[in-house]
Amino acid sequence: MSSKRLILASGSPRRAELLEQIGLDFEVSVPDVDETPLADEDPETYVLRMARTKAAAVRPDPDSVVLAADTVVVLDGRILGKPTGRAEAIAMLTALGGREHLVLTAIAGRSQEAEASELVCTRVRFAPVDTNLAEAYWATGEGADKAGSYGIQGIGGILVESITGSYSAVVGLPLPETERLLGGLGVDTWRRRQL
Repeated sequence: MSSKRLILASGSPRRAELLEQIGLDFEVSVPDVDETPLADEDPETYVLRMARTKAAAVRPDPDSVVLAADTVVVLDGRILGKPTGRAEAIAMLTALGGREHLVLTAIAGRSQEAEASELVCTRVRFAPVDTNLAEAYWATGEGADKAGSYGIQGIGGILVESITGSYSAVVGLPLPETERLLGGLGVDTWRRRQL
């Protein structure tokens, strides 16, 4: 069974680690795309559009598949992206404190013959977060490049009381869905090798 090379269209070290975790070899090509939401664009439409746009920005050759993803945190219907600085991060973290929010992760894959995409929604409940805790967490530097200003896989895990859904999607790549999508596009995944 022939296998296609995998190209990860992302500079995220977390996504790279997740692909390595499930035994995939890949190369990285970071797309340059405008991530500005469109007027009146709902979070689900936005995150799917971003994943598809990132995948389309890297052209596959006949022997490769491009994988892209996008993750957003949604509170009260509003997208909380990566913070622009300390003040915005503190505001996000305290707003999330003691409440439930959604983490939406979209994945998109493209070969020259086909494309596929999927959206995964996870509910996350935060412990209470006051300004002092938010300041201390921001000082770690961990949340500076992450949607919602936190990383569940690091120190930020202490802010999370519970999740309903996919842990790996909150980190940045839903593993079961990603493996199925890639296998369907011709990548030699672990599951595909067993069948």
